[in-house]
Amino acid sequence: MLGLKRGTVALCPHEKAWAREAQNTILRLKAILGDTAADMQHVGSTAVPGIKAKPIIDIAVATDDFNNVLALTDELQAGGFYYRPKTELGGQLLFACGSYYDGTGDEQTHFIHVVRSDSKEWTDYINFRDYLIATPAAAKEYEALKVFLARQTPTAREIYTRKKHDFITRTLQKAAQTKI
Repeated sequence: MLGLKRGTVALCPHEKAWAREAQNTILRLKAILGDTAADMQHVGSTAVPGIKAKPIIDIAVATDDFNNVLALTDELQAGGFYYRPKTELGGQLLFACGSYYDGTGDEQTHFIHVVRSDSKEWTDYINFRDYLIATPAAAKEYEALKVFLARQTPTAREIYTRKKHDFITRTLQKAAQTKI
């Protein structure tokens, strides 16, 4: 399964197809962004085998200059990646995919997080994913938290996301102390 109605929370068992979809998405992005992207990685819970996740693919894109990415907004949109300017994201640009954005439905399927190559945001995306993959107990703890929160907030994704913050912060601190 891929996609979720905007604003809702539902978790699915991990699917191997998510990794293939992420790789296909990265290839599509590379064709548009070229050298503007220094690196691209599948991040988020769909990148962690064995845990439940919202069926939305998260991709982190590292760039040295946001303006170079923004100059490709029309090409990105033509490729199905819609710019979602949000001031509260601070150190990143957000692009998204799905029928909600092209006006044909209400689903979100992908979030593309564009961050600076040398930023804390880039390091955090990679370290969080890698720590959960390397530490199955932490991954299962994260999954349990997500299942609990999904039951509490099935129609309030912003609250669900906010309530994961403390766990993510603690995990990033542990990841920083661990060589993965």
